[in-house]
Amino acid sequence: MTTLVAESAVIPPPATLLTERVVLTGFMGAGKSTVGRLLAADLGWDFLDVDAVIERHAGNTIEEIFATHGEAEFRRRESAAIARSLGARNTVIALGGGAPEEVTNRLLLEQTPNTTVVFLDAPFAVLFDRCVLQEGAAVRPNLQDPDAAAKRFQRRIPHYIRCSSHRIVTENLSIEQTVAAIRAQLL
Repeated sequence: MTTLVAESAVIPPPATLLTERVVLTGFMGAGKSTVGRLLAADLGWDFLDVDAVIERHAGNTIEEIFATHGEAEFRRRESAAIARSLGARNTVIALGGGAPEEVTNRLLLEQTPNTTVVFLDAPFAVLFDRCVLQEGAAVRPNLQDPDAAAKRFQRRIPHYIRCSSHRIVTENLSIEQTVAAIRAQLL
């Protein structure tokens, strides 16, 4: 796995890329959706947020699915959404933070040809601050108990690493620098 921490470089326009899809993984606050949208626009590709795909398909929010059907049903729907999303070409896909915990999802990511999985990483304190301290941001339910959230983060790191071919430490990178770092890995 490649880990990038350095300053970004100017990346030329899309050339022949070594992949058909880019999947972004990482804990909440890592910037998967924000970076994913910008990366997709930069590449001239489509963007899919798996949580949004689940909500659109179910006609309910993630919170409502959890409350009504439970986590097991949510995870089943998540795996189905990931499988559908991985069928798309020229697409950037943002996973939910817990997706790699499920072995089915890890196998889907590992076994789908021409798929590049990028782990957007930062220390828990940075991710926590991004989620909680943003002006006007609602407190995410999974962050109500910071100690439990920190344990969840630590439990997920090995899964993020296992299913990723690249790891980009975003702590000191802007969104644009993160996109450039990902682009550099795709050429």
